[in-house]
Amino acid sequence: MLHLLDIPHDQLTAWLKAHGQPAYRAGQIRKWVFQSRAASFDDMSDLPKQLRADLAAEFTLWTTRIALHSTAGDGTEKLLLQLADGGRIECVLLRDGERRSICISSQVGCAMGCVFCASGLDGVQRDLTTGEMLEQMLRLQRLLPAEERLSHIVVMGMGEPLANLDRLLPALDAATREDGLGISHRRITISTVGLPPAIEKLIERDTRFHLAVSLHAPSDELRNQLVPVNKNIGIAPILAAADRYFTQSGRRLTFEYVLLGGVNDARQHAEQLAALLRGRTALLNVIPYNVVAGLPYRTPSAASIRQFREILERAGINVQFRERKGDEINAACGQLRRLAPANLVALDVE
Repeated sequence: MLHLLDIPHDQLTAWLKAHGQPAYRAGQIRKWVFQSRAASFDDMSDLPKQLRADLAAEFTLWTTRIALHSTAGDGTEKLLLQLADGGRIECVLLRDGERRSICISSQVGCAMGCVFCASGLDGVQRDLTTGEMLEQMLRLQRLLPAEERLSHIVVMGMGEPLANLDRLLPALDAATREDGLGISHRRITISTVGLPPAIEKLIERDTRFHLAVSLHAPSDELRNQLVPVNKNIGIAPILAAADRYFTQSGRRLTFEYVLLGGVNDARQHAEQLAALLRGRTALLNVIPYNVVAGLPYRTPSAASIRQFREILERAGINVQFRERKGDEINAACGQLRRLAPANLVALDVE
């Protein structure tokens, strides 16, 4: 059966016409899916009964099952989703004041090879479809009370988003539509290790999403060790492409830096990083490492975090240190998937 969320709006309209239905029914269906949180076609009460039956005969709303649902004391919730082919992905809902942000995955696994990240330990299995990315959004939305809505989307889960751009952009376009989730472009962030050709595609397509570049090191020598794909790219071409994206989009850049105790958290690293980013209209987001079982990396000490911050602030860098959320539910990318038993049966819930 076809996944309804993989069908573009114009194709759904054509399908409706072929079944003797007016085009406006597509808008009704989208409203039920994205705004009224319908669990099935039967819930779509303003559609003719026969149309609901026809939709159910040819399309499915849900292709995933919830294998695990974890909740942390800070309000963070994480879903481990089992895909139709048996693969598993993770997505997260984060609560911060009035914000209701979600973090979604773009691939099953990851091919970038960041040595400290759980997502890529087993490599990449495949790209997610547009529908599978949208389904993560809808499943996380359903964790909220009816009076609350999603406010922000971060594509920072499993996978490299820019390696699956042709499927990702339609999903984000659906999220921004008024008859979709209605989330502004300025509240959507795409995270990347930095793939200059794909960043150029974002420029060509005139996207207006925020771009977050995961640096993790201030020099190619260290970054080649932490992010092996950097050997074929280099920091300078990444920064040049990011600068061009800023010029085209007007969206302030974000640079992500996972702080690893004893690896990239020394004084010289902070000074090199300050020199690298000085003069750019950007935010540096420093993330103290979430320990991953089986990996040798550790969270930096409070003293090294404090020194790192002071050096950057004295250099005039716009920096924030991200508050760690969801530690007790393994909220970092890829952790839950690796810890969950391989023979875990997905919950039969919608």
